Amino acid sequence: MGVQGESRMLIDGKLTEAASGRTFDNVNPATEEVIGQVADGGEQDVRAAIEAARRAFDETTWSTDRELRKRCLQQLKEGLEREKETLRPQIVAEVGAPIALTYAIQQDTCIADLQWDIDQIDRQQWEQELPVHEFFGMRSRRLVVREPVGVVAAITPWNFPFMLNLSKLGPALAAGNTVVLKPAPDTPWSATFIGKVIAEQTDIPPGVVNVVTSGDAAAVGEILTSDPRVDMVSFTGSTATGRRIMINGAETIKKVFLELGGKSANIVLDDADFAASVGMGSMVCVHAGQGCAITTRMLLPQSRYDEGVELLKAAFETVGYGDPNDMANIAGPLINARQMERVLGYIEKGKAEGARLLVGGKRSDRFDKGYFVEPTLFVDVKPDMTVAQEEIFGPVLVVIPYGDDDDAIRIANNSRYGLSGSVSSASLERAMNVARRIRTGTISVNGGQWFGPDSPFGGYRQSGVGREHGVEGFEEYLETKTIGLPES
Repeated sequence: MGVQGESRMLIDGKLTEAASGRTFDNVNPATEEVIGQVADGGEQDVRAAIEAARRAFDETTWSTDRELRKRCLQQLKEGLEREKETLRPQIVAEVGAPIALTYAIQQDTCIADLQWDIDQIDRQQWEQELPVHEFFGMRSRRLVVREPVGVVAAITPWNFPFMLNLSKLGPALAAGNTVVLKPAPDTPWSATFIGKVIAEQTDIPPGVVNVVTSGDAAAVGEILTSDPRVDMVSFTGSTATGRRIMINGAETIKKVFLELGGKSANIVLDDADFAASVGMGSMVCVHAGQGCAITTRMLLPQSRYDEGVELLKAAFETVGYGDPNDMANIAGPLINARQMERVLGYIEKGKAEGARLLVGGKRSDRFDKGYFVEPTLFVDVKPDMTVAQEEIFGPVLVVIPYGDDDDAIRIANNSRYGLSGSVSSASLERAMNVARRIRTGTISVNGGQWFGPDSPFGGYRQSGVGREHGVEGFEEYLETKTIGLPES
């Protein structure tokens, strides 16, 4: 099925080609075919976008007119709802995401979740008066005011691009900021489509939202994260890039939000329902394992280790993967050849370090084209092995045996990351006791799901700084001003 996305950027209210006239290819990772071209923005384009965002924040009423923001964001949500069936095949084609996921987190639910940000405009406590206080003999009233940060550079990855674009645009705009959105070069249409809807179906003023696409993501990112006109960087991606962004932002002391990598542990306690808990381990293969919060380490008790391994082997041998347009598949391809080679390199590293490869372990021979890696299961993994410590970002699960609950907690916390995790037990109290000792920003207990537009998401340690979603995520995009007034 042929699809065609929006090739133009959005800068200062206009859909536009790159100033240089250059374009770059958008490639379908399932077929390795070019599905379209996209404007290849450069320095001139990104600086124009920053200037437009700066001007829109400083010289229009966007930052102060909450009713305008509500109306415009409602128009955006309704426009995206109308265009869902146009967008859906674009996401499948450029992301390689299984089409089933577009009816949830890859598209539909994140459009619906925009309503939470819109409603937060009315729920947010924009001003709060503190009690009268005496200081240096003077009694004063104090008013705490919440204001937008200013110009936000939003930089998004390729794994859940449409969702993450909206996860940043929604709260940033609702809070009154202006935005320059830079999507990953592998998934530009998931951003340019939003730009097209904004330009054609909303009253969002020129410059409030700008979308800059580029085949040289690093060069554009360097400009965005170091330009003094940008007040905040909101980034989702690798920990290595997050470090670079912190360095760039330090020169002008930018506010920085970072949602980074993970190596989350799924702890199955010895009293758990193994058929249910262990069998779900193959869900690390959803979207070919390209998710930062996926629990890619499974910790099994030594007393039931062999039982768990057999259940996992059966589950991995039946994972549905392949054509992302097939509703039966939970996994499609990896995003590009570079990522495929990276994942295969980790698999070779695991074998070299002594982990036992039980299922998969190579590029799939079921397909002539596409960046498909077999669902891969490593067992007998030691906690300090590379495959147990580094984020692979592919359909790979590593299984680690443990002794008692304290040992499981120690292994789970033996990581530079702290993004997510999972605990299963027949005893809710026992599971909660373990969950409270795991140093992560989110955790699932007995299958409970933490994700939602109102629940804060983010990590400890090298998994990031700050939170996305929820009140905490909304307030990442606000500054706090305290005003002192005479008592009378």
